[in-house]
Amino acid sequence: MSARSKSHVIRDLETLERLYGTPNAASIVKQVAYVHPHYRAFIEAAPFAVLATVGPHGVDATPRGDAPGFVTVEDETTLLLPDRRGNNRVDSLRNVVSDPRVSLFFLIPGVAETLRVLGDATISVAPDLLERFTVDGKAPRSVLVVDVRAVFFQCARAIIRSDLWNPDKHVPREALPSAGTILSTLSDEAIDGAAYDSELPQRAKRTLY
Repeated sequence: MSARSKSHVIRDLETLERLYGTPNAASIVKQVAYVHPHYRAFIEAAPFAVLATVGPHGVDATPRGDAPGFVTVEDETTLLLPDRRGNNRVDSLRNVVSDPRVSLFFLIPGVAETLRVLGDATISVAPDLLERFTVDGKAPRSVLVVDVRAVFFQCARAIIRSDLWNPDKHVPREALPSAGTILSTLSDEAIDGAAYDSELPQRAKRTLY
């Protein structure tokens, strides 16, 4: 039977809630509308986050990473996220321009709990703000200012089930297609995949900021 069979699709909240039941008390009490000191500790320890946005063409999620604490807790209802160098698609920023709703999902290596932040964002190019986030003499082009609406931790089950932080489960990079291979194939070999892969390590190091 098809996974898309209409007779097995849930389309209303009543049916969904009947299937899953009510959340337990801990799931409710852990959510607050500000960055509690306990949650601040998670944000300041995290070297990686996923930024989710909503735009005219749907939802998007992109990785963000830097030294732990790269997302600054400006105050208990404001986060600052510098936009470091990338591929200039600026998918997330395009979305924020049309819809301010964002979500951040923080991960900390070795820690099974994760942290979720929901809020509304604006894109700032204030000179003093850009100066604050200068690294190696290079300022970000913009800083995402997130007005926090909700913060809560996510329980450890997903990380435990995935065994994500177990080094014995790490996948060798050569087991998957390289970036150059993918680009060469999708461009009908207009991009030289071997050259791309050869130049990538130095280019990435040179253009981190």
